[in-house]
Amino acid sequence: MKHPLTVCAAALSILCATHAFGHAAKADSRLPTVGPAPQFALTTQDGTRLALADLRGKVLAVTFIYATCKDTCPLLTAKMATIQRKLGADFGPRVRFMSITVEPEVDTPAVLKAYAGKFDADPAGWSFLTGTGGEIRDVVRRYGAFAKRLAPGDVDHLFLTSLIDRRGMLRVQYLGYRFDPDEMFRDLKALMRE
Repeated sequence: MKHPLTVCAAALSILCATHAFGHAAKADSRLPTVGPAPQFALTTQDGTRLALADLRGKVLAVTFIYATCKDTCPLLTAKMATIQRKLGADFGPRVRFMSITVEPEVDTPAVLKAYAGKFDADPAGWSFLTGTGGEIRDVVRRYGAFAKRLAPGDVDHLFLTSLIDRRGMLRVQYLGYRFDPDEMFRDLKALMRE
């Protein structure tokens, strides 16, 4: 008989390999609206405050990462960097990425700026955000994610990427880091066309 935690871990692995929550089944369908995106204001890699409301009118992708992660965070960030390049001139003026740390005690603006540089993240369209422990816990909870600090520089967390439309509505959430980047690219383009 398998241990219950082994069964739970296997189920979570399968779930994380799937694509988006609430995602339309057909490529020509309009993405569903989940509801208003939870608002937040955090500190960027440049030390300035940035609120979600400041970016109204742009299509947004919000992810959760931390800079000292050695396995899956770099994979997710690299995948987002590939999508950044595919967006070309739309990246920044029409589409913005926001990567929120789940390790604010370690991820200062300077640490996040160095992390962003490793992936050639364009600061004109990609903000790496930190804040107080309370601010981060609140954002993680309100987006339906999970993060538990095991030790300094070691955080168990759920990979969740949320797409937000120009009106500030949450449209789709990708669970895990194995989502198809072409599918996300198409979803971002579809939201730009609305």
